[in-house]
Amino acid sequence: MKTIDITTEYITLGQLLKFAAVLQSGGEVKSFLAEVRVTVNDEPENRRGRKLYPGDRITVFTKPRVDLEISR
Repeated sequence: MKTIDITTEYITLGQLLKFAAVLQSGGEVKSFLAEVRVTVNDEPENRRGRKLYPGDRITVFTKPRVDLEISR
């Protein structure tokens, strides 16, 4: 599991996917979330604006699978 440290109160799912190098640009986020299964705390999520807080766990079901955790 990769830990992502943030200095703000939250980070959006779209920002996280770019920051964690899952995607190269923000323009890819919407179509990526429509095609690839992503969960936040084991619940399916497809909103790029979803606010993620420290302690949240994100799984991106790509090959290889990407597991992320938000930390402060």
